[in-house]
Amino acid sequence: MSSLRAGLRLLPLLLAGLAASAHALDFRSLTAATVMYDSPSTKGKQLFIINAGTPVEAVVAMDGWTKVRDMQGTLAWVEKKSLAEKRTLQVRVDRAQIRAEPNDKAALVFEADRDVVLDLIESPAAGWVKVRHRDGQSGFVKVAQVWGL
Repeated sequence: MSSLRAGLRLLPLLLAGLAASAHALDFRSLTAATVMYDSPSTKGKQLFIINAGTPVEAVVAMDGWTKVRDMQGTLAWVEKKSLAEKRTLQVRVDRAQIRAEPNDKAALVFEADRDVVLDLIESPAAGWVKVRHRDGQSGFVKVAQVWGL
């Protein structure tokens, strides 16, 4: 009976761990300009095309297909072969400021307009993340100014 009580005491911890893992986000980037479908089949309705490098959140995987969410929250199906492990971020504000150091007083390296895709260089820390523009410039941007983390 005591082992049953001990197990019942551990149950909330187990459930909390499962809930936390269920909320883990799986972001990928698209390898090329990619057609998005309304169902997991090339016979499905073509909804729109997303540019290469754009980050998407993988929601469900099924056979050779993955249901993804874009920055606007739109859900669509994409062929799994179109997804890369490479992590990118997309600017979600009108104009993101990329700075030399992770603080508001650091020198401004460059600004990036809404929807610009940036490569993720380092994991976020203290509300900032290190990124690189396709032109080679790199710096730190506030986490709140980008999507894909």
